[in-house]
Amino acid sequence: MLIVNDRKGVRHEYDAVEGQTLMPQLRTKKLGIIGICFGNMVCGTCHVYVEKEWLDRLPAPDELEEELLAEFPNRQENSRLTCQIEYRSDLDGIEMTVPPRG
Repeated sequence: MLIVNDRKGVRHEYDAVEGQTLMPQLRTKKLGIIGICFGNMVCGTCHVYVEKEWLDRLPAPDELEEELLAEFPNRQENSRLTCQIEYRSDLDGIEMTVPPRG
């Protein structure tokens, strides 16, 4: 299960498919996760804030993800791109928030 707080603060829960990245699973939900580049890590339209207690379960962002995130004015320490997070069973219940446009 994925827990996503939209830009208005409304909490949504969705089942997730193991072995797939989160971006394509969430872009159809109309939460503000767009994925214009279809997961090629060039647009940043799948940016989320992952709740801090989940960060240590994720692989660290690679250099390209770090570079793209560094360009966002609304970046936080827990910023990640959903196109780079593959859902696994140990991520059941992961919570994230769609950041304000910026």
